[in-house]
Amino acid sequence: MAARLVKLLPGGHFEAVAGGLRNIVGQLPGRLPAILLVAHYDTTPVPGYVGANNSAAGVGAVVAIAKALRNDPKRAGQVAVRFLLTDGEEAPAGFSDFYAEGVRGSKAYAAAHARELREVIVLDFIALHDLRLVRDRTSDEQLWSRLRGAAVRAKTSALFPAGEQGAVIDDHTPFLEAGIPAIDLIDFRYRCWQKLCDDLSQVSQANLQKVGSTVLELIRSDRLRRIR
Repeated sequence: MAARLVKLLPGGHFEAVAGGLRNIVGQLPGRLPAILLVAHYDTTPVPGYVGANNSAAGVGAVVAIAKALRNDPKRAGQVAVRFLLTDGEEAPAGFSDFYAEGVRGSKAYAAAHARELREVIVLDFIALHDLRLVRDRTSDEQLWSRLRGAAVRAKTSALFPAGEQGAVIDDHTPFLEAGIPAIDLIDFRYRCWQKLCDDLSQVSQANLQKVGSTVLELIRSDRLRRIR
């Protein structure tokens, strides 16, 4: 899967992660610090598990957004965009502490590249049929506010209602710890989380399209935004 995905990102290449893992990284040129769009491409280590919402939907959105941005006309002063498909987001089977043993790919990338980044957007459970994306308590409030503004422009506000959910530990957490504004798009009410029913029957193509359009609008606007 990694060998297929690396060809779908602009400038796609691998970056090694400890333990024999590897992140897939792509990039579009521009000024630094860069915007980083993230999804994880590994899945829960359960026999027969597909991971349709718990990784594949986010990966598909990253690939599609990268393709759209690559075709945008070049604009003077625009910000660089990087794409990161992490390995090792899921903790190994039998783990005792998810954060200590999971999100290995994002920890590695944050450690190596934090100084090159201005903001991070993570895509996780984003294609549920009853999708409702509210800010988790750790996600950066200003960046989330800009996401909701992008949803207004994309006419997708119904998927991004006001409110918040509990704190979520995910691929955005290492970047937050490094002092980088980061948000996690995840509807943690998902009844098929880490269950065999997490297959394509759980994916709403319409909601996936709406989330992708919203994030694309956010990145396009933020590429031209100056840091005060």
